[in-house]
Amino acid sequence: MFENRQKFFGVLLAAFSIFIWGVTFVCTKYLLRYFSSLEILFYRFVAAYAGLWILHPKFEKIEFKDNILFALAGLSGVVLYQLFENIAIHFTNASNVSVIVSICPLFTAVASQIFLKEKHISFWFIIGFIISIIGVTLVCLNGDTALKFNPKGDLLALSSGICWGFYSVIVSILNRRKYNLVCMTRRIFFYAVIMMIPLSLIGMNFTHADGDFLKSLSFNINLSFNAARFSNIMNVINMLFLGVVASGICFTMWNKACNILGTVNVNCGIYLIPVVTIVFAFFVLGEKITLLGFAGAVITIMGLFISEKKSSKLN
Repeated sequence: MFENRQKFFGVLLAAFSIFIWGVTFVCTKYLLRYFSSLEILFYRFVAAYAGLWILHPKFEKIEFKDNILFALAGLSGVVLYQLFENIAIHFTNASNVSVIVSICPLFTAVASQIFLKEKHISFWFIIGFIISIIGVTLVCLNGDTALKFNPKGDLLALSSGICWGFYSVIVSILNRRKYNLVCMTRRIFFYAVIMMIPLSLIGMNFTHADGDFLKSLSFNINLSFNAARFSNIMNVINMLFLGVVASGICFTMWNKACNILGTVNVNCGIYLIPVVTIVFAFFVLGEKITLLGFAGAVITIMGLFISEKKSSKLN
């Protein structure tokens, strides 16, 4: 009975995180009108770190060597994952990015088998992967007037999913250390903030979705407070939502769910993020749901569920 309650609690934590993360694509798209990708990430990570200190104002000692794992988690699952995702949204629809990033459970399964020696790759895994790639291809081809790839946004979104796979493996290792989950997540964001400082000062600024990728990359002192932007209450609400709720709280909940249900099992819930994103993007951003995009999303989600058919029994 207790075990069933624990599993149900883990499912609730994962479901809440998935719902919130589905909305974040829309919030980020809104903030990109006023902030650069790096500015959004920097302010978001600082808000998450501060929020977690308020939530749990206690310090926890850790093994010194584990700082390497925390730093790698901050780099892969926070900085690179979010950076690639934010920049990708510049070049393609929020819905597209959400669906492509949703294949990250496949990378999690592969990384877990390679580094943690967990058996997740099976016949159903391969079949599901092939079906998912077909679905992702349809999503990449999604358009109102013509069928064409958007390699800038699509490849960046795919890179984001790969980074999440590595992050999930690192979290699995840290969960075995039995650290307090709030303290563990807070330390991950500490390293994320440290890594973001030099990037923000350099100012890798991706500005135009229709411009050349290299031409849109400029180096300048980009991190500026600019109080006028924060006088807009919607900017403040969206930034706090992304930082405190979507990052600080949801990352902690997700890590707890991974601890209860298993990393690969929990990651299959990411399949539902595109559904949330597509609905919110339709109502909030006015992004159209084309037949091709809808079919691609359905096929991607179906393939990912199939890929977990057997591996879910092994974790």
